[in-house]
Amino acid sequence: MEKLSRNVAKDAKQYPEKVLQFGEGNFMRAFVDWQIDVMNKTTDFNGSVVVVQPLEQGMVDMLNEQDALYTLYMQGMKEGKAVKEHTIIDSVSRGINLYTQYDEYKKLAENPEMRFIFSNTTEAGIAFDENDRLSDRPQRSFPGKLTAFLYHRFQAFNGAKDKGFIIVPCELIDRNGEKLKEIVLQYAALWKLEEEFVHWLEEANTFCCSLVDRIVPGYPRDNIDEITEELGYKDNLVVVGEQFHLWVIEGPQWIREEFPAHKAGLNTLFVEDMTPYRTRKVRILNGAHTALTPVSYLYGLDTVAETVEHDVMGPFVKELIYDEIIPTLDLPLDELQSFAHAVLERFQNPFIQHFLLSISLNSMSKFKTRDLPSLLEYYNRKQELPRKLVFSLAALIAFYKGKRGEEEIKLSDDQDILELFNQQWSQFDGSVESVRGIVTNVLGYEKNWEMNLNEVPGLTEAVTNDLYEIETKGMKQAVEAILGQKAAN
Repeated sequence: MEKLSRNVAKDAKQYPEKVLQFGEGNFMRAFVDWQIDVMNKTTDFNGSVVVVQPLEQGMVDMLNEQDALYTLYMQGMKEGKAVKEHTIIDSVSRGINLYTQYDEYKKLAENPEMRFIFSNTTEAGIAFDENDRLSDRPQRSFPGKLTAFLYHRFQAFNGAKDKGFIIVPCELIDRNGEKLKEIVLQYAALWKLEEEFVHWLEEANTFCCSLVDRIVPGYPRDNIDEITEELGYKDNLVVVGEQFHLWVIEGPQWIREEFPAHKAGLNTLFVEDMTPYRTRKVRILNGAHTALTPVSYLYGLDTVAETVEHDVMGPFVKELIYDEIIPTLDLPLDELQSFAHAVLERFQNPFIQHFLLSISLNSMSKFKTRDLPSLLEYYNRKQELPRKLVFSLAALIAFYKGKRGEEEIKLSDDQDILELFNQQWSQFDGSVESVRGIVTNVLGYEKNWEMNLNEVPGLTEAVTNDLYEIETKGMKQAVEAILGQKAAN
């Protein structure tokens, strides 16, 4: 069987090189490069991506062997149905290995049509390395590599104001664009680059913060033979992604005209402030994940999909999101409900096995950042406690007992957290007083919560009651009682 190439994909097109991309991994190919592919096919964007391999070991050789083509499989829920579809992406023109083709990389800076820079170099990638030098080929850090590229651009066009870039990092750190710009300016100072370059950086370039959201499982090792048979060609770079996608870019509205994702029907938003969107994602998507995990796992379920499809746990999760999390957020209600609907569809994705135990990693700090703000804001707005979030907190304490019936739970958290729970549960004697003691000590563990949760009116008593119910009656009966309370109200 032939390998994917432009000989196999005879309809594949070539476009002017407009985008420099740091990172050739699965996520960028299934997210950014796919969006550019869609824009090329449905708008007048007419641009391709040059992919730079930021590390010495990478996949650009493999990409170039396939004429920069690869297949994206999108699998997931679409308008309530499980949908699987695939397409050949032809938006990448070529890959460059910085370690063997540094001159080619510099030459890109001389191309007047280059306009966008995107990156995904992992969360650790946006970092300053004081040992980087302008003369290195290449620099060790990603911001060092970027600064050298921008400086060569500045020199090539004599500081022309219309030759700057729109720079959008996709690394999963808060305020990623601001942090990247800050480090680029640090390098300009370290390397004693002229003041005119610093002015050009500030005035001719636009650094945007961004939020990305799409689950990308990557290369389908388990069923690649079946996929190859279906495709009729070999593709070493097949990438699997879910149907859902969201890209929130904080930046001026004029960028929309140059990057017309909205005209292509893509879920890419250009906003003045991405904070509410980040909060929405953390509270609804991540918050629901963390809150459902201990409840559902102790109920006897193992995956997220099983949970939302379940006749008891499904309603628990929906009510948690719609009745307790959404009322604490400030975006328009229809936007929040639409996002929540998409989240529940994603949770149902039959093509992705999302195991609860893998989500349970570091659950205490996750509950603090993802769920506690909703719990506190709910109380602040309504002067009452959110029943399901409180119950989830009680279930979390039960989870850290480390047992599901007779089965041992392999807990994964910081050592001090594991020691705290080990010490607390070792004193448990089955009485409500000992449950209250455990709850009081866990809620008072300020190292995790950065506050004493026992000071939240009624919380200690409510968590104690729920945990006692879980311990004496079992999770199934305790959850059904919580849902029954709503029916009775």
